[in-house]
Amino acid sequence: MSAATTRSRTPRTPRATRTPDRLCAEAVDLAREAAEEAAAPGVVGEHVEVVAEGDRVVTHFFECKEPGYRGWRWAVTVTRASRAKNVTLDETVLLPGSEALLAPEWVPWSERLRPGDMGPGDLLPTEQDDLRLEPGWSGEDAPPPNSAVSEEMVDHLDEEDAELTSRTPSRGAITAVAEELGMRRARVLSRYGLHIAADRWDEAFGAKTPMAQAAPASCQSCAFLVPIAGSLKQAFGVCANEFSPADGRVVSLAYGCGGHSEAAVMPKPPRPAPPVLDSMAADEFPLRPAKDSGSTTEPDASEDLGHS
Repeated sequence: MSAATTRSRTPRTPRATRTPDRLCAEAVDLAREAAEEAAAPGVVGEHVEVVAEGDRVVTHFFECKEPGYRGWRWAVTVTRASRAKNVTLDETVLLPGSEALLAPEWVPWSERLRPGDMGPGDLLPTEQDDLRLEPGWSGEDAPPPNSAVSEEMVDHLDEEDAELTSRTPSRGAITAVAEELGMRRARVLSRYGLHIAADRWDEAFGAKTPMAQAAPASCQSCAFLVPIAGSLKQAFGVCANEFSPADGRVVSLAYGCGGHSEAAVMPKPPRPAPPVLDSMAADEFPLRPAKDSGSTTEPDASEDLGHS
């Protein structure tokens, strides 16, 4: 057998003590040869123990020195027929011990997927019977039996009307009518899908978050709240405050943050009065000081000022 073959991925549970068969217990060399034949050279270690599996059925355990298989053991089961002295080989497998290093349990991809794991070009399939979705319209392939366009009623129609009414609407025709009426979605959210979405949004941006607990007011009275359509509009909206931690997110009306539009309204700063300019009057600027000012004396007009 291959070294990767395992009979069980869980450690063996203790069983009732049973005396192993003497001839089978002494066939250590036979068990080692079988283990070395199944394993790579040099990976079969010392003989560990002998466990009686049943009447004249014994399993020999050897250490495994294979890198990456710490704590694993080679298990070689031998047996012999009743009243026979020849011991024969039963099976050879690699089993984990009590301290073996095991890989975590396999989880389907649908359960491993987490928000934010999808990247550009990734496709996430949706099951046909997804509980979060329900048909967007009736989806019936044929009309009711009592309808004038059903196959049962065609035989009772007149020949001149049969050409117009014998065309039973197919699913494609129903889809075409739905698209014409604006119902282009084949499936919509079910009540269960709405509930789990509401629980998820309320957990991230709801009234119990630390941000909402310290907020001065709720989003219900905030001007940055953008209402949404549908039945969830009574409990949720979209935040449009670029400085809020919930910008662009669906928030509960009971959520809140410090960026509330009415939390701290700053008054408008006072503007100084414009300067007053009197441009209609003329200001006199004398060339000489007044005679009674005493600062200077008026020069004699007859004095020669030195001008030619």
